[in-house]
Amino acid sequence: MALPEIGSSVGHSFSLEVDGVFSSRLSEVTGLKTERDVVEHTETGPSGAVIVRTLPGPWKSPTVSLTRVLTSDTNFSTWVKESQLGHVVDGRSGVVTVFDQAGAITKKYLFTKAWPRSLEVITTVDTSGTPTLSERLVLVCERLEPG
Repeated sequence: MALPEIGSSVGHSFSLEVDGVFSSRLSEVTGLKTERDVVEHTETGPSGAVIVRTLPGPWKSPTVSLTRVLTSDTNFSTWVKESQLGHVVDGRSGVVTVFDQAGAITKKYLFTKAWPRSLEVITTVDTSGTPTLSERLVLVCERLEPG
């Protein structure tokens, strides 16, 4: 696999594959976490004392931010446009792969039923301090799990 090339001084790099339709090299990924709500249940004990119990609640929908150097690749903007037009109602599934400095796969994160929340062009600074135009796609996923 030829994807991991993002800067040799960085200890890791990322790639994205969506529904087998497109793949992309990423310079930054945030939000790769699973989290659930905590539900508090209040009871009155036999002595009349109030007892508060915490129970696991529903899983939250993760929000994942994917950043890559701005190129002529239009896959991010096409996905946003298709979503705006209602062509991707059920969302898309994919995988974010984390590579170590040698290019070996460290971990994979699988997401399902993701849809674009936002797409923006930003200025990032690479490891040498050079400003670079990048684009950041923010996805809301139904589910995210380590693979």
